Amino acid sequence: MLTHIKVRGAREHNLKGVDIDLPRDRLIVITGLSGSGKSSLAFDTIYAEGQRRYVESLSAYARQFLEMMQKPDVEHIDGLSPAISIEQKTTSRNPRSTVATVTEIYDYMRLLWARVGIPYSPATGLPISAQTVSQMVDRVMQLPEGTRIYLLAPVVRGRKGEYRKELAEWQKAGFTRVRIDGEFYGIEDAPVLDKKYKHDIEVVVDRIAVKDDIGTRLADSFETALKLAEGLAYVDLADGIVPGREAEVADGGAMKGAGIPANRIVFSEKFACPVSGFTLAEVEPRLFSFNAPQGACPACDGLGEKLLFDEQLVVPNEALSLKKGAIVPWAKSNPPSPYYMQVLESLAKAYGFRLDTPWAELPGEVRLIILHGTGGKPVQLTFKDGRKEYSVNKPFEGVIGNLNRRILQTDSAWMREELGKYQTAQPCETCNGARLKPEALSVKIAGEDISIPTRRSVVDALAWFTDLPRHLTDQQNQIAKAILKEIIERLGFLNNVGLDYLNLDRTSGTLSGGESQRIRLASQIGSGLSGVLYVLDEPSIGLHQRDNDMLLATLKRLRDLGNTVLVVEHDEDAIRAADYVVDMGPGAGVHGGEVVAQGTLEDILTATGSLTADYLNGTREIAVPKKRRKGSGKKVTVHNARANNLRGVTASIPLGTFTCITGVSGSGKSSFTIDTLYAAAARTLNGARIIAGAYDRITGLEHCDKVIDIDQSPIGRTPRSNPATYTGAFTNIRDWFAGLPEAQARGYKPGRFSFNVKGGRCETCTGDGLIKIEMHFLPDVYVTCEACHGKRYNRETLEVKFKGMSIADVLDMTVEDAVEFFKAVPPIRDKMAMLAEVGLGYVKVGQQATTLSGGEAQRVKLAKELSRRATGNTLYILDEPTTGLHFEDVRKLLEVLHALVEQGNSVVVIEHNLDVIKTADWIIDLGPEGGVKGGEIVAEGTPEQVVKEKRSYTGRYLAQLLR
Repeated sequence: MLTHIKVRGAREHNLKGVDIDLPRDRLIVITGLSGSGKSSLAFDTIYAEGQRRYVESLSAYARQFLEMMQKPDVEHIDGLSPAISIEQKTTSRNPRSTVATVTEIYDYMRLLWARVGIPYSPATGLPISAQTVSQMVDRVMQLPEGTRIYLLAPVVRGRKGEYRKELAEWQKAGFTRVRIDGEFYGIEDAPVLDKKYKHDIEVVVDRIAVKDDIGTRLADSFETALKLAEGLAYVDLADGIVPGREAEVADGGAMKGAGIPANRIVFSEKFACPVSGFTLAEVEPRLFSFNAPQGACPACDGLGEKLLFDEQLVVPNEALSLKKGAIVPWAKSNPPSPYYMQVLESLAKAYGFRLDTPWAELPGEVRLIILHGTGGKPVQLTFKDGRKEYSVNKPFEGVIGNLNRRILQTDSAWMREELGKYQTAQPCETCNGARLKPEALSVKIAGEDISIPTRRSVVDALAWFTDLPRHLTDQQNQIAKAILKEIIERLGFLNNVGLDYLNLDRTSGTLSGGESQRIRLASQIGSGLSGVLYVLDEPSIGLHQRDNDMLLATLKRLRDLGNTVLVVEHDEDAIRAADYVVDMGPGAGVHGGEVVAQGTLEDILTATGSLTADYLNGTREIAVPKKRRKGSGKKVTVHNARANNLRGVTASIPLGTFTCITGVSGSGKSSFTIDTLYAAAARTLNGARIIAGAYDRITGLEHCDKVIDIDQSPIGRTPRSNPATYTGAFTNIRDWFAGLPEAQARGYKPGRFSFNVKGGRCETCTGDGLIKIEMHFLPDVYVTCEACHGKRYNRETLEVKFKGMSIADVLDMTVEDAVEFFKAVPPIRDKMAMLAEVGLGYVKVGQQATTLSGGEAQRVKLAKELSRRATGNTLYILDEPTTGLHFEDVRKLLEVLHALVEQGNSVVVIEHNLDVIKTADWIIDLGPEGGVKGGEIVAEGTPEQVVKEKRSYTGRYLAQLLR
């Protein structure tokens, strides 16, 4: 029996012939400095080979549909299982993808509503159900014996017309009596109908008294009536009312709002409302799918939202006047149109306001007229054409009406894109964001349509579905039992990985990397596989310490099912909980790629030469600052923030300090910091066109000159983007090479040294260095270009050298080598030094952006911002900058961030890492829980003050570090 995964001679990326034996069916954590080779070993070697071998076991036909992995650079691996990777980068950006669809919960919900749901009429609010002829007969036979009834076919219901031809046809078919507008007539005596009025006509199919032996006759009569009236039939009692409806006689003999007489029973062989004619052809799972035409809301095609012009984007800066260009799409029309200014002048004259008054100070009614028009009321508009002046009296459409008309009428893609900048997604007014047709929303279980449970958080939905069997009949419970088990299990898994606060209808694109990874982790546990190798990339990202234990319990459960769980992780709790730890190092990039220590936690703690061991056993640590900064005395305050789950939060950021926004997952940190503070500041300071979350006002921004948000989105989506191009260093490098004597003699310009344009690049591979050969059902093969040997440039360009190095050699250097190489060229040296300072010295200057992790991309952005000339009044906002960072990298990063604050800037960080939080000058802790139970400030102040707040989970964990 295989007990170990044996890796021999792994040389992928920076690995230096690694040989290692990893125990199977264990929880293994691979840790080490950022760039030390953890992902190269876990993902690019072990996972890639496991995946490749499994896929190769399939038929050639099946393999052509699957993305094949490259064979990793490794001598051999024994003891591998089929591998599943759960990474951070694989979230779908598709707006149709939600938490419920990704986890398959929605598929089970669709089945549940299709099999157990009861359709209700939108007109009457009453259940509607399809009945067979036998059920109809049984219902009539329940009436007291001797009850006299009319069986009627409602052939015309509330429609205009004379119906002479139809009456003749019914007479020819053998029917003798009809009821027209409530009165009985022989067909030959029927009155002439006025075609201008609506009429009700019922054909009398049978008159009968209820007795035991009328079943067969009744069945035949029902079939005739249903055929005549397209599936509907009425049974009216000749005298008396339907048993059980006596109370309605007091209301005029008809049900409130339904218009069904109290002496009538309505039968339908379809799902049809007898009053409104609302019908459902059949109740199938696809009726509840917003991704299928059978279920999607026709107005928004199942997206739940539409693009509409947004007032915030049309008038982003309310301090400007109409004269100064408050209405951006009119002020920025190209070329500027005098027409718009003349319209505004006419409105100012008509409604008595001035064009030089700031927008914020204009009366609400005036702003409404300018934006939404005069509502059909004419207004005198005066225009000048040269020296000629003329006036027209017509309604004004409003700025937003004007934009709507222009975007509909234009054929220009450029114009549509330009006008689209002023639009945002807003809930569809037809389905109110439910995404489904009225037919789907008419089907309910326990009084709720399928969209209502999806709007709940995981924890609330779990409680609702657990309680649901109490509200179902025995038969419904039998049908629902297996479906509910699947739904409740999946919701339980999401709850256990710390995602209890997520709403089921939350779109996948709005989830953080850690959230999407934990959703996929929950789905994998739901699959219940064993004998699989799971490879995870930092699943603890975005998790508060409090929720870590639940995540680790989930990983152990995956292991206990009989799987090997391989986790790339920096979190101390995860390292301490592992069965086996592998520490990579000793440095990063070319200085890494070796196994520094391996074994149980005890083996690691006693290892020498391991930075991880030094931090775990306390030899090294990130020190708590001796004193907290008080800041400049100025502050930026957000008043009454209400975005997402925030409950009217008013909080101040002291300027000139290092501020941490903390709180459990889903407590509202991003809603406050990114959606409100950053968005509002970027609109005011940077003139950005973005929508801010709901808030009353923001004060103190006059003390800042700009705001910079440094997130973890990729620095480029193509292999042609790299750290040198992103930071702008590549422009300086090309200029430097173009200025060399050899280049000048040949007349080379900077463009000659770009691999993106014709001229200097190798045309065989168009500057890629590699040529892709498609192999049908085998993995695509990338071969090094024979013409340039992977250098990306043609021979003539490579002949230009500086200190014996061509431009291709420079791109292949590590950042720290480039600092030394360009030490006499300040513009290049400074940018490279800044990359090294944020801990990216091991990255190659020309490394493809697509190969950088989220944390590395964020630090490249940070380096770019830091290399700009600091003004000392900048507000920096970072979202979890410690993602993917080892203890030692965190220490380096903190030095950089605190240096920024020392220059007078303000740094605001959303963070869970306690080593960062303990060095903060000020903390704003949100909570107390996630989702609807969060969104308020639990504690704010220095770390020492936050520790004293009993309700703060952050304070509890922080207390252990501050002792």
